[in-house]
Amino acid sequence: MKNAVLVAPVTALEFLGEDFLLTGEGPILSVYSLQASPKECASLNVLHNYRIHGIRPSRKHQFGESHFNISTESSVLDNDKEDIIVFGGKGIRLVSFSTVERCLKLIGPLLELQDWVLDIHWLKGQPHPLLGVSLAHNAVLLLDAESGNVLSFYSCVETCLLYSALMIGPNWDSLVLVGGTVFNQLVLWRPTGTKPDGQSQVERRLLGHSGVIFSLCYLQKSGWLASASDDRSVRLWSIGTLGGDAGCGEESPTCLRVLYGHQARVFCVRLAANRVFSAGEDGACLLWEWGGEGKVGRTFRGHRSGGVRALAVSEGIIECKEGWMATGGADGGVRVWRVSEEKKGSEEIETQLDLGFKGRGCPKVVRLLDEGESNRVLVCTDQGEVCLSQGDTWDVIWQGGAEFQSYCVMEITSIQVQNSDCIVWLCAVGNLNGGVQVFLVGKPEVGVLLRAGEGKVHSVLWVKGLFEGSWNWCLLASGSEGLVYRWTIRVREDESGLHIQEETLLSFLLPPCAKRWLTAAVTLSQSEGLYLCGDRRGSLLLYTEREENDERNEGRTDLKYQETENKQTDHGGPLSPISTLYGVHGKQGVTSVCEYQDLCYSTGRDGSVRILTVEENVLKVRRVQRACKGMEWLEKVLFLGSDGPEVQGKLLNERLEKRKIDRESASAAETRFVIAGFHSVHFVIWDPHRQEKLLSVACGGGHRSWAYKRSIYADTDPQALGQGTLVFIKHGAVLASRSLASTETDVNGHTLKEGLHGRGISSICHLGSLTKTGQLPELWEVFVTGGEDTTVGVLAVSPQSGTVKVLSVLTDHISNVRALAAIRRGETKGRDDKTDTSSVSSLVFSAGGRAQLQCYRILIRLDEQQGQPVCQVTQIAGHRLDEQWERKRNRHKTVKMDPET
Repeated sequence: MKNAVLVAPVTALEFLGEDFLLTGEGPILSVYSLQASPKECASLNVLHNYRIHGIRPSRKHQFGESHFNISTESSVLDNDKEDIIVFGGKGIRLVSFSTVERCLKLIGPLLELQDWVLDIHWLKGQPHPLLGVSLAHNAVLLLDAESGNVLSFYSCVETCLLYSALMIGPNWDSLVLVGGTVFNQLVLWRPTGTKPDGQSQVERRLLGHSGVIFSLCYLQKSGWLASASDDRSVRLWSIGTLGGDAGCGEESPTCLRVLYGHQARVFCVRLAANRVFSAGEDGACLLWEWGGEGKVGRTFRGHRSGGVRALAVSEGIIECKEGWMATGGADGGVRVWRVSEEKKGSEEIETQLDLGFKGRGCPKVVRLLDEGESNRVLVCTDQGEVCLSQGDTWDVIWQGGAEFQSYCVMEITSIQVQNSDCIVWLCAVGNLNGGVQVFLVGKPEVGVLLRAGEGKVHSVLWVKGLFEGSWNWCLLASGSEGLVYRWTIRVREDESGLHIQEETLLSFLLPPCAKRWLTAAVTLSQSEGLYLCGDRRGSLLLYTEREENDERNEGRTDLKYQETENKQTDHGGPLSPISTLYGVHGKQGVTSVCEYQDLCYSTGRDGSVRILTVEENVLKVRRVQRACKGMEWLEKVLFLGSDGPEVQGKLLNERLEKRKIDRESASAAETRFVIAGFHSVHFVIWDPHRQEKLLSVACGGGHRSWAYKRSIYADTDPQALGQGTLVFIKHGAVLASRSLASTETDVNGHTLKEGLHGRGISSICHLGSLTKTGQLPELWEVFVTGGEDTTVGVLAVSPQSGTVKVLSVLTDHISNVRALAAIRRGETKGRDDKTDTSSVSSLVFSAGGRAQLQCYRILIRLDEQQGQPVCQVTQIAGHRLDEQWERKRNRHKTVKMDPET
């Protein structure tokens, strides 16, 4: 049996210059090329049954010298070849890597010692290089790198257990060992140092940590020693020069910084000029800026639960230039970032910048005019004023009358002037008396007053749809008695200037309920005149134009509908929904709806995103995606790799044409997205795929107006969503929050290998195979996995290339997933027999803790254009015994049945 693919925690990382990254995953040593598009170029099983914990290239780990020549037949160091020592557990092995052929070759046999190896250091020797080996019981071996013979053995007088060790020095006689003991201390001693009793004595002892030390790093240029501990801290010591004539450095080392920022144990630490990198169990890699008095300069994330187990920085960063930084996770993932040289004032301090709003009254609504690099803020106050920020000043661009004071709602959109390439901004403001004022932001004097009945205008919404064969903007105003008034709005230009033209459309009628107004709407591209709306009651409603409504409403005798129809104008009665999902988002309402690639997405204040389809004008819920625990108030969905549903103008037309060409292939896959909403008093952007927060801003919680501008790099890297700008209202002030002062810095990370479960995998089920014949035959094996991180993953594995692709992550379980079962539903070939694209369809059942069962229909097929597997998940059913208990009133007075029985 041959091992084709291994996914295990990444426990070792090391760079070869700026072009290659070495990774240790289980016993497998892999090499990734970082040139152009990063990818794996070589892989080799090195340690058999030992897990790799350290990788030491010979050239990089020469103390005081960048290179030295070794003239041997089996180990030649030149520009094209690198000798690497790999260790883990009790095993050591010498490997050679050719940078030209990009292949790994075993040089010698696997050496197995009697104790665990914590560190290996290359030493000068004649005629062969020597290896200093640090052992777990505070001892040191001197090995011949070629033969593996033990030349010397020394132990410290304190034979305690070490959790980490670091050796420093150019040769054996001047070698210094720094050990992190089980007693939370750092001890420094020399194998050839003072030996009154035949054993080496401890020459320096550093105290301060309250937990064991997991990682050590020394930077010769600055004389700094860094230690990462179980106590969630990183300590930075000034210890001076180590090794050589300096011995164990300063007589009285001092602690320069105690860095607290991690939420769990710190596993790794690396040093660079004036910067410290640390990574830990909380899944975050922190860049600490020395100039900021030990404050976090940047946070890198990209791994699932289980944390970061390996960290490496390239020589460029160590020398305070641009270089690479890499992290390896317990989920088996590997990510690299390009980090630029240090810039003053680039600290990542969560600041809330007051934009200095000076308008009359209290701000109630805030919106962003996204104009590329420049972002202007528009604010509507309770005095009926609309103010626009112009640099550091605020100008009142529109003043409403008495009917707009004390209450108003506002929405903006950008619109293209007819028969012109000019883009202008439109603003709509509604009041208590049914008035809706529409005007140009750049020319407020150009406007029109619309009437939305006689009562309160609860909301105004802009949607773009296909009307009479062309794309136009439609304004929706939710008035009293459940009526939603509609107008098409156009901006035209003639000799006298710009003008706004409106055309009244038939109104929508919302179903009877206590809170009867519209909160979200979108036009669907599947057919002309199809609207998906959400109301304050939490219902999703599907509307279409007059013809189909006449057929559906024929014979309706509802008195409430008849009374409302009598109040309509001569344009006809209101349009009723043709499909309704009543209260699907709970009683707190729907917050947003959108369409992307033939799928509809809705968010609500019930903490869930619903993915829907429209089949024969009937709304159907395909799947429910929940946010993190405690994040109930969801606001909207942000799509990755595109501008999402906000794309306008020509891009929208191009996307529609693309859908018409290949609608079938596009509808099979769900687009990856993140969720924006409120978690307690924070505005949060949550990535359900990686199960992590990308952004968290302390804004005070929900019930406030806000606007978010995503980073220009967010289309290629979800981590860049944390670099966007949030503008919000708090305590009568307009504030802006940025996670980085240099928002436009390229923070893109590259995923060299995608991670799976951050914790243990408890179950796995094989669904089938996807095959493709032709010039490039391809085979994908499809699996479903369940883990202790409460997620179910759908994976596609290519045995030929070793690629593991995560197709979907299901997060419906509230405890660990313990069992999986599947019922195959057969395979079908694609339309083109030449490509032989097959599909796999299965019913998958998952069972987990808290007596929970879930059932999904999973369809996986090969995309005919990209040749990659795509996944469609439909949630069929779910059951949990605790659900009935949680709905009971006065349940504290009764005895609860144990769901585990």
